[in-house]
Amino acid sequence: MALNKLKKIFMDEEEAPTLSEEEYYNVSENDALNEAEKTGNKMILLEPRAYSESQQIADHLKNRNSVVVNLKRVTSAQAKRIIDFLSGCVYSIGGTMQKIGVGIYLCTPKNVNIQGKITDDNEKADKGKNNEDEIDW
Repeated sequence: MALNKLKKIFMDEEEAPTLSEEEYYNVSENDALNEAEKTGNKMILLEPRAYSESQQIADHLKNRNSVVVNLKRVTSAQAKRIIDFLSGCVYSIGGTMQKIGVGIYLCTPKNVNIQGKITDDNEKADKGKNNEDEIDW
């Protein structure tokens, strides 16, 4: 049994079993969800209420899941600490972090590619301004 698991892990891509079209479309939803948990293909939505929840976000990233973090329920000081912590986590796993709204960030591990960019109205209006006193979480 353990030998079969090792063979699956170390076999070449060419040797990897492929599903027929019929098998592919007959995969149950539970099987798909179980596979997603194994391979880290989930999108997690979180609204931390304290800095202490940052480790939970980092754990999701370590498990190769993408996380959308809404910081509207924490103070500005806590939001800054959370962003600093997550920036280090994302850097360490080779992922990316993108602001997608006011106080909302998308953190993705290395296995996820992001295309496009979301700009907000304030960014367009403030283009050319260099005022570091105002931080918009």
